[in-house]
Amino acid sequence: MTASALTRPGQRDRLIVKLGEIDWLFCALLTAIAGIGGLMLYSVANGAWEPWAAKHLIRFGLCLLLCLVLALIDIRVWFTCAYPVYLIGLVLLVAVAVHGDSSLGAKRWLNLHFTRIQPSEIMKIGLVLALARFYHGLSAQDARLSWKLLAPAAMIAMPVLLVAKEPDLGTAILLALTGGAVVVLAGLSLRIIGFGALGVLVAAPILFKVMKPYQRDRLFTFLHPEQDPSGSGYHILQSKIALGSGGLLGKGFELGSQSQLNFLPEKHTDFIFATLAEEFGFIGCFSVLILYLTVILIALRTSSLAHSHFGRLAGVGVTATFALYIFINGAMVMGLAPVVGVPMPLMSFGGTVMVTVMVGFGLVQSTKVHRYTEVTSGKGALL
Repeated sequence: MTASALTRPGQRDRLIVKLGEIDWLFCALLTAIAGIGGLMLYSVANGAWEPWAAKHLIRFGLCLLLCLVLALIDIRVWFTCAYPVYLIGLVLLVAVAVHGDSSLGAKRWLNLHFTRIQPSEIMKIGLVLALARFYHGLSAQDARLSWKLLAPAAMIAMPVLLVAKEPDLGTAILLALTGGAVVVLAGLSLRIIGFGALGVLVAAPILFKVMKPYQRDRLFTFLHPEQDPSGSGYHILQSKIALGSGGLLGKGFELGSQSQLNFLPEKHTDFIFATLAEEFGFIGCFSVLILYLTVILIALRTSSLAHSHFGRLAGVGVTATFALYIFINGAMVMGLAPVVGVPMPLMSFGGTVMVTVMVGFGLVQSTKVHRYTEVTSGKGALL
């Protein structure tokens, strides 16, 4: 199918044409990563599909189907839903603060009686969509430096503060970094970026004082894990042992002593990458990181091809979220960052993050399938 044919509305709206425009290599890479995650979950369950591996693979299959369905949705529909999704996420976060379910000292879930939802996951998509829509109608000069930038600052600050209050420091940091990435890529002035970085450094002592005691303990543990090897430093030390014992080629599938003998905590969620390192070594970890990097590069290129500013920013935003998941989890597992409960996407066991990631990639694919669609924010826009 030629590009000139795809620019004809009657041609590009056909379902068979849209399916042909989906990046199937991209889908194959996502499947490969999720498949590796399934194998690792099989391994840490002592060679059993239950309780994690089978559920993980079934969830991915359903999420991949959802991703493909979302890829067929016109980019103008995403544009129309941007602010409503953000507002729904914000209202749900307020509802969590008032009536949320508490678990392990944190109030992160909202009980709808027939199911429980985690509104912070909705906000990861909602924030990107809302920021992309806001900047879509903004001039380059206003995006660089103007009083109008107070609006995106408030859009980022409100969910970050609500999530931090739950408390969920990991998700709050991820939301702040994702929002910041979209704002910077939209053309923010280097002067403001510099002042912002300086402001963070100045505010660091204040932030430390308002942290919860367990959050301060995590920071001290990150700096000196050996001071409490059987307590707060246990997670990081065991993860480092697993990483180091894997060597170049690893101990072999299902032969990792740290995970198989249950020395490694959260081996099926936050520390699954340490399990991979122990069983498949540096080569295995490097190969998986190459897969992740390829996914990120393809997603960024796909987003850059969109004709609409909204599509470009939205695609880059969700890709930034995915990349931050990988960076934060990898740094956490290697002891280069405090343990903040951020999983390795598509590999760690858990449904909420997988749904968020695959919905985001559905948006990325939608920017490719509908890359010739013009999105307008004035009269005649799809409202």
